[in-house]
Amino acid sequence: MKLAQDIILKPIITEKAMDDISMKKYTFKVDPDATKPEIAKAVEELFGVKVAAVNTMNMKRKPKRLRYSSGYTAAWTKAIVTLTADSKTIEFFEGMN
Repeated sequence: MKLAQDIILKPIITEKAMDDISMKKYTFKVDPDATKPEIAKAVEELFGVKVAAVNTMNMKRKPKRLRYSSGYTAAWTKAIVTLTADSKTIEFFEGMN
């Protein structure tokens, strides 16, 4: 059994993610092995909200180069969590708009 803190790694704060907050959609970097029900349960536990849907996507690694050395960024998993209409908002994101 994973802890909620081990599933939700960090919030994603980009322009598109901030625009989606008005539609009660929040974006997080999550554990690659986590399932959608685990992600929903972790968000409900951490923030005290009700989750309507979870969409996940695998972000592929990208080639990066710094002068003579080349390598790749790490691959990671992104989750977009949609809250129910009657649910409260996540307070962490409110100060950023």
